[in-house]
Amino acid sequence: MELNGHNKQEYPPMHTAEHILNQTMQRIFGCPRSRNAHIERKKSKCDYFLAEAPTEEQIGQIEERVNAVIDSYLPVTEEFLPLAEAAEMVDLSKLPDNVPETLRIVRVGDYDACACIGAHVGNTSEIGRFKIISHDYENGRWRVRFKLEEN
Repeated sequence: MELNGHNKQEYPPMHTAEHILNQTMQRIFGCPRSRNAHIERKKSKCDYFLAEAPTEEQIGQIEERVNAVIDSYLPVTEEFLPLAEAAEMVDLSKLPDNVPETLRIVRVGDYDACACIGAHVGNTSEIGRFKIISHDYENGRWRVRFKLEEN
């Protein structure tokens, strides 16, 4: 759930890549979405809570899977749903207390759905290549830094 408005000058390709990365991490590691993300045009970072640091092989798998989704030319769409209906589809645990009765759900094809107020591309083909540039693991927190390169 990326509702915290952490970036005033949003860069839609990077923001959409964050959604794909979050879903990929959920699918590979079964962990929650990043609760601490810093999304910027040049590079971004996300924190995930994992029992152990991912191996180099797993890190390569994350990169490959994110890029495979990007290369799938998936439409990125939005819909507005009543809170109760949205709660059946997406994790609302990060929502602030004062949320509206209607939530904006952003979908990346059939790969990901997430409540979000951010700006996104219209199709994953607009994102570019996802590249992990560094990472570290400390006290159960894996921080990954990534950038987007031209296709």
